[in-house]
Amino acid sequence: MTMKETETPDTEMAATLFRSLADPNRLAIVKHLMLSEHRVADLVGHLGLAQSTVSAHVRGLRDSGLLTARVRGRATFYSLAEPELTTNLLAAADDLLVATGEVPVICEPEVEAP
Repeated sequence: MTMKETETPDTEMAATLFRSLADPNRLAIVKHLMLSEHRVADLVGHLGLAQSTVSAHVRGLRDSGLLTARVRGRATFYSLAEPELTTNLLAAADDLLVATGEVPVICEPEVEAP
């Protein structure tokens, strides 16, 4: 089987989804959004990353269909497009890590300070 034979629309869509979750910062963003919707400024404060970095990650997650946006005045609030399915996917990843002898930490959302 050559690489061309593996490049189908189905595998490309799945690869895009998994690439969107393949970065620790994007996973951290998803974990924060498991708790509630956030603005980019909120995520910058939580993660300690540059605004441009967070914006780029949010844009990538949104482009992959994982996030939705709600505009209120001049602010844009981001949330998970499919919170239950995203939680299930991350829980399955945790289960796979356990099965392979790794310590899972993906599915537990970050606890925000009051």
